[in-house]
Amino acid sequence: MKRPFAIIGENIHCTRIFKVGGANVKKLDSGAHVIAYNAGKEAKQLPIPERFTQCADWEAAKVKHCAVAVWQGLYGKGADPAAGIHYLQTLAAKQESAGARFLDVNIDEFSTDTDEKLRAMKWIVDVVQKGSKLPLSIDSSNPAILRTGLAACDRARGPAMVNSVSLERADSIAVAAEFKAAVVASAAGEKGLPSSLDERMANLAALFPKLQAAGITPEATYVDPLVFPISTDSTNGKNLLEAVRQIRARHGEGVHITGGFSNVSFGMPARKLINQVFTWLAVEAGADSGIVDPMQINGKILDSLDTNAETFNLAKALLTGEDDFGVEFISAHREGKLGE
Repeated sequence: MKRPFAIIGENIHCTRIFKVGGANVKKLDSGAHVIAYNAGKEAKQLPIPERFTQCADWEAAKVKHCAVAVWQGLYGKGADPAAGIHYLQTLAAKQESAGARFLDVNIDEFSTDTDEKLRAMKWIVDVVQKGSKLPLSIDSSNPAILRTGLAACDRARGPAMVNSVSLERADSIAVAAEFKAAVVASAAGEKGLPSSLDERMANLAALFPKLQAAGITPEATYVDPLVFPISTDSTNGKNLLEAVRQIRARHGEGVHITGGFSNVSFGMPARKLINQVFTWLAVEAGADSGIVDPMQINGKILDSLDTNAETFNLAKALLTGEDDFGVEFISAHREGKLGE
C-alpha cells in the first residue's frame, strides 16, 4: 500500500443491529434474551431489557446492540450496568487491536430526547476512553452533541475528530475548530446528497474554503466523497473511485480521503468480499482511510488480498462496471463460487 491506511472504527454506533435469532442474539432457558459475544477466549452475555424486546425493531427481527449496552450502562440494575460497560469497552479494545486510528462513537438514535442524548454522549466517551487509548471520532448531526463529546475527550491522546462536517452541517465546522479536531469532510450539499460526480466535486470545492477559514488544515481533513450502494445504481462504484482520483489530483497529498466503504455492498451477497475489494480499489485510486470495521478491513487484510483470484476479479468487475448489472457476480454467488 502506498500510504498508511487510517481506520476510523465504525462499530460503536447506536444504529448497528444484530439479527434476532442470529448467532449474536440468544434466548436463555428463562425466556430472557442476551447479546452473546467473546472477550478474548471468554464467552460473555449482555442482557437485553424488555424495552428492546417490545418495540418495532424487535418485531422486524432486529436489535440495536450498542444501544442496548448504553441503556444498560445508564439505567440497568444489579450487574447489568457493568455488563453494558464491558460490552462497549470490548468493542473498543477489539478495534484498537485490529489497527484502528480513531474510534467513532454515535448515540444519535439512542433516544429522541436531546438532553438524554447529551448525557449518553458524555457517558459513552468516558466509558470508551477507559477501554482504549485511541482518540475518538465524535459522530452526530447535532452540534451540541458534538461539543459535549469533544469536551469529554482526553486531548492527551491526540486530536479528536468530528464526523462529519459538510455544507449541510456547516455549524459543525466551528465546533471542530473550537476543539482543534480533525474532520470528516463530507461531499453532501446544502440540501442533500450529491446525485453525480460533478456535484460531489462542486460541493467539496465550496466546502474547502470554509474549512480553511476556520483554520482546519488539509492534514486534519478526511474527505468523504460518499459511498452509495451498487444495488441501487451499478455505476455507484466506479463513480466513487473516480471521485477519489479527482480529489487526490485536485487537493494534493496533504488531505486524507476516507469513506464508509461497506455502504457499497448493501443489498448484495458476499458483502465482505465486495467491501474488501472495493476498499482495495479505493486505496489504489488514492484513498488512505476508511470508516470501516477494522476486523473486516485493515491494512494487513488489504495487502494480503490475492488480486489474481477469481473471486477478487469478479468483485472488481462488479464494482468498476465491467460486469453490467452484476450478472456474472450474482451467477457466481448462486453457484457457490464466492464462499461465505
